[in-house]
Amino acid sequence: MSLDEARHHGTFEGDDAKIGSFSSAQPWVVEPERLEWLPATEQLRVRTRAQVPVLLRHRRIPPARRVLGTGLSLGAALLGWRLIDRRRGKVASRRGLSRRLRRSFEQLGPTYIKLGQIISSGEGIFPAELVDEFRLLRDSVPAEDFSVVQRTIEDDLGGPIENFFATFDRKPVAAASIAQVYFATLLTGEPVAVKVQRSRVSDLVRRDLAAMSWITPHLVGRIPVAALANPPALVELFAETIVEELDFRLEAANMLDIASVLAATDQRSIIVPRPHPNLVTRRVLVMERLSGFKWDDAIGMRNAGIDTTAVVRAALVSFLEGAMLHGVFHGDLHGGNLLVGDDGKVVLLDYGITGRLTEPKRLGFLRLLMGGSMNDLPAQVQALIDLGALPHDTDIQAVIDDLGLEEPTKDPTQMRPEELIAEIQQLTKALLGYGARLPKELMLFVKNMIFVDASLAALAPEIDLFAEITYLASYFMTRYGAQISADIGMQVSPTAIDLGGLKASLGIDTELDHLSYRELKERRELIRRRMEQSHSNHR
Repeated sequence: MSLDEARHHGTFEGDDAKIGSFSSAQPWVVEPERLEWLPATEQLRVRTRAQVPVLLRHRRIPPARRVLGTGLSLGAALLGWRLIDRRRGKVASRRGLSRRLRRSFEQLGPTYIKLGQIISSGEGIFPAELVDEFRLLRDSVPAEDFSVVQRTIEDDLGGPIENFFATFDRKPVAAASIAQVYFATLLTGEPVAVKVQRSRVSDLVRRDLAAMSWITPHLVGRIPVAALANPPALVELFAETIVEELDFRLEAANMLDIASVLAATDQRSIIVPRPHPNLVTRRVLVMERLSGFKWDDAIGMRNAGIDTTAVVRAALVSFLEGAMLHGVFHGDLHGGNLLVGDDGKVVLLDYGITGRLTEPKRLGFLRLLMGGSMNDLPAQVQALIDLGALPHDTDIQAVIDDLGLEEPTKDPTQMRPEELIAEIQQLTKALLGYGARLPKELMLFVKNMIFVDASLAALAPEIDLFAEITYLASYFMTRYGAQISADIGMQVSPTAIDLGGLKASLGIDTELDHLSYRELKERRELIRRRMEQSHSNHR
């Protein structure tokens, strides 16, 4: 029974595994009709999304104090870069700018730290120097004083903290830009995790978004970091992402929706913490406490007899099933949001950012991934149009011709750095000429895929990428082939899998039938070293 069906029937009996992929511990049973906070979430989500254009609306008169403070901080960073770092060569210049921007974001507070954290998990989307520097923002947020935290809890739950918890650890187990997480025990004895929103963060975010929307148009063309060439678009993506994080009732609903998708696809190797039936408010989220190995503790997992290749495969399959078949997926996969239990099951945490696809966009994802597995270039370009990455009137064949997608590709490890840079610049210019953009859902999807890609380095370095992609495509085509064919009007079958497009995108011999992740990483490292050497030679 799905979550929607349970809501419709208004009754639920027994084990909540029927509606969600939860732990077997079952500290309480999730009964949708008894969740006090759930009925309001659908309308709440609509109202929250409607706030974004209001927050980002054009203002003739800026929010003066915040704009001034932000402008001085970012201006000082850019001035320092211009006077010092820019003279030191391209690599040192980018590193210096990234470092100065990170320090500026730290000074500007929670909203900018959150933006930096999102950038830090976008390896492959944003420049490597920026990603590496902004990773330092993940652990730089000091927790609020517990007296402030306690006041937030008591205001939202409506009574003294001891009315709800038998024990409550005063030291947070995690402190991020939006909230802190504490361990506690309910009066009835169940161990729980309690997520508490920072006391002023909601007002700060709204004020900062207003300031960002006024400042960023003036930064276009002034920040020499390619991925940030369009700061207003980045702020729009950020606003769409962060406004829903400010109401924990929406996060709790996200938990149930993703648990429901996992149950519907029978992905029991991924589990979701149960949100509490009553103790969920705008600023407080009480949930089941789960534990496990850290995501990057590959040695610990292997010593415990856990198949780490199976772990990362389960995470990827469940993520793809959610996006392709149900249009709902966790939007912020990173090491801090994933644990692995002693039984090898993945514990998925933190549902503040969730990708939700309209039906046309869900079909676009299906077409993009199926077209990629069958090396169908027109289907892939059409999918990008459906996803909003290209304008709806884009000429598909013109894109294929102008980008040279059907031409033989060169091996980047054999190209001179100048040639590789020229090709990248030409491709970027052509895409921008077609009005290419990165919609929120596509950004979250790509960011997650990049995280899974990086996870292979620790969890499955010897995995044969070609065999794994063939397995995944065959899995989806065998299990869901009829549904996918009906959805996108494209006949799919395991025999249609064609890795030619992938090999071409990597610039490798189409006759090569094996490529481990370790070998792929070595290729990337070779390209990186050659590019840096080229920059050093031209200083």
